[in-house]
Amino acid sequence: MKLFLCYLLVLGSNYVISTYGPHQRAQMTGDILLGGLFPMHFGVASKDQDLAARPESTQCVRFNFRGFRWLQAMIFAIEEINNSSILLPNITLGYRIFDTCNTVSKALEATLSFVAQNKIDSLNLDEFCNCTDHIPSTIAVVGAAGSAVSTAVANLLGLFYIPQISYASSSRLLSNKNQYKSFMRTIPTDEYQATAMADIIEYFQWNWVIAVASDDDYGRPGIEKFEKEMEERDICIHLNELISQYFEDHEIRALADRIENSTAKVIVVFAGGPDIEPLIKEMVRRNITDRTWLASEAWASSSLIAKPEYLDVVGGTIGFALRAGLIPGFREFLQQVQPKKDSHNEFVREFWEETFNCYLEDSPRLQESENGSTSFRPLCTGEEDITSVETPYLDYTHLRISYNAYVAVYSIAQALQDIFTCTPGRGLFANNSCADIRKIEAWQVLKQLRHLNYTNSIGEKMQFDENADLVANYTIINWQRSTEDGSVMFKEVGYYNIHAKRGGKLSIDKTKILWNGYYSEVPFSNCSEDCEPGTRKGIIDSMPTCCFECTECSDGEFSNHRDASVCTKCPNNSWSNGNHTFCFLKEIEFLSWTEPFGIALAICAVVGVFLTAFVMGVFIRFRNTPIVKATNRELSYVLLFSLICCFSSSLIFIGEPQDWTCRLRQPAFGISFVLCISCILVKTNRVLLVFEAKIPTSLHRKWWGLNLQFLLVFLCTFVQVTICVVWLYNAPPSSYKNHDIDEIIFITCNEVAAKATLKHSTVSRKKSGSIGGSSSSTPSSSIRLKTNGNDCDTTSGRHRPRVSFGSGTVTLSLSFEESRRSSLI
Repeated sequence: MKLFLCYLLVLGSNYVISTYGPHQRAQMTGDILLGGLFPMHFGVASKDQDLAARPESTQCVRFNFRGFRWLQAMIFAIEEINNSSILLPNITLGYRIFDTCNTVSKALEATLSFVAQNKIDSLNLDEFCNCTDHIPSTIAVVGAAGSAVSTAVANLLGLFYIPQISYASSSRLLSNKNQYKSFMRTIPTDEYQATAMADIIEYFQWNWVIAVASDDDYGRPGIEKFEKEMEERDICIHLNELISQYFEDHEIRALADRIENSTAKVIVVFAGGPDIEPLIKEMVRRNITDRTWLASEAWASSSLIAKPEYLDVVGGTIGFALRAGLIPGFREFLQQVQPKKDSHNEFVREFWEETFNCYLEDSPRLQESENGSTSFRPLCTGEEDITSVETPYLDYTHLRISYNAYVAVYSIAQALQDIFTCTPGRGLFANNSCADIRKIEAWQVLKQLRHLNYTNSIGEKMQFDENADLVANYTIINWQRSTEDGSVMFKEVGYYNIHAKRGGKLSIDKTKILWNGYYSEVPFSNCSEDCEPGTRKGIIDSMPTCCFECTECSDGEFSNHRDASVCTKCPNNSWSNGNHTFCFLKEIEFLSWTEPFGIALAICAVVGVFLTAFVMGVFIRFRNTPIVKATNRELSYVLLFSLICCFSSSLIFIGEPQDWTCRLRQPAFGISFVLCISCILVKTNRVLLVFEAKIPTSLHRKWWGLNLQFLLVFLCTFVQVTICVVWLYNAPPSSYKNHDIDEIIFITCNEVAAKATLKHSTVSRKKSGSIGGSSSSTPSSSIRLKTNGNDCDTTSGRHRPRVSFGSGTVTLSLSFEESRRSSLI
């Protein structure tokens, strides 16, 4: 009974392995089996299933030469390892590789075959029989290419902890280890690529772009990260569109209309070649050649787009390519492929027929051609010269994805080597134990891969980071037309170092770039023209911040560079020029000795001093004459001296004001003027008394003697001196630079505080006088009272004209003096 059960299980196992999954595959047995998922076709034929009969498997269409080269890179790496005496000696690696057709459904169909075999192995057949001929389980899977496909595969493989290493899936969502437990990759995540794209747009000073993304798990997360990076840089996205290879024709035309009508000239595309191809075809049909394309790594070197007939539209494309690697001997391996030699690889037959546009003798498609379901092709022998035909398959000049697949296989082999050479007590498993290489399970390989750290044959350090991503950088390429045969040439124009400091990650040689395929001038893709120096950006209502109008800087402000956001205010000692592009020093203005008014004032002052001094000299010379004595000689000396001081003090008002001149000129002039006025006052009142008194009495002589006259002059002058001292103590004036006048700094004496202080004192005195009555009288009122007291008959007409005249004179003189004081204050 046990033998019968064993026979059934083994038979069922072989049946499942041989029949389950896609029929077309590349398969080689070995001690340890690796799985592979590669896009041998670009898609599947669209076919509506009405379910009237059993649904048929969809047919894959359009052979992918680059995908076949990626597959060959995996087979080449496995054969190298099997032939190596150092890496995994006495252990043979086998493989089972399926075509995903770049679709999720086909990829899952292939993945189920990996999972099914692992579940059969989990039945532990050794308990029933010695099953030595069954195919081992798949311990790791290399693939898939597209992020959307890898996302679906990772969800399934993660349930069984089967390690998956992708060579081309860069979606940042796959870095989530909580959801994708067993996913790893040898390609940088789009987290860096989106930042790199934004850095390039900022580098070329574009701020108005179009974003197009594939409607899948690759395009949507990538463009979402790109949008965030653009917001941080204040760069606007005019159009944000999704695209798919399965869009209807009218949807493609509508998208092309929006792009054609947009003012943005730079188009950023996060999509694969098959998804963007319909849009490129429509752009070629419309001959839209004034756009610059920024390509993600998924189509930066796609053979679907990089065609000479498309180059007028996509020429000058800036793309992000993966780091090119070197695979010694791979070129010869690619050239040795033949249908008869590679019977284990069923994809070789289709590759051969597509390369030479023929049918092999035993090809199933030959029968379809005879039935009329496919186009007619001639027969081929399978021994044609593969090097005589140019296809993307033999384009081994820049091995990027192929190198990633090569590295993925070697990473798995190195993890197996670490298990093979593990020393008991130093392992990664329970109690520091080691796994048995002959009974290795997928989860053990996954554990070892997470701790992988080795140096490959060409000296590169290989290590997965905490997100199971392999650290790598980008090469920046420019699509140019080859001068030899007119084909598309990918010219390296720079690189992007992910781990460099901010500002040093991007390096581009702009002299190597040809824009739109022909021009060396960087294209313009901004919503508004750059603002010239002397202007700033002005906000336009209901428009993005990238769209603005140029507003001229206000007077006193400037901008000295293009596209300024704000105008800078000039310093206080400067003013903007007419174009508002720079600031110049203001002219300093004050009453200078060299100015006409200053010269005129100085001449008048000097002439006044000399004339007054001359008169004073005459008075001194003839001091004993009756005329000089009659003019009150001593007061005349003081009066003339005060006039000299008045004329001299006016010279202090000329020249640049200093603190000491500001504090000297007002008191000097005020005291001199009060001294002069007080002398005139005393002399005037003395003359008044002389006219009113018939015979001078002894009383008059006593009260109006020389001493009393000097006392009155001293008292009046002392009052002015006291006021000046209090003023200088409480609010001393100082020199002040007035910047309020355009283009001029006017230097004056700042006396505002002093005016305010004295005005406040005057108001206080007036309020106290109005409340308590006037307790003191002005000098004129005192004199007026005195003269009125000396008048016997105030109503007498005889004396009224003189009294009125005299009193009026005295009153006017005092009003003038008070007004002058106010002006001085």
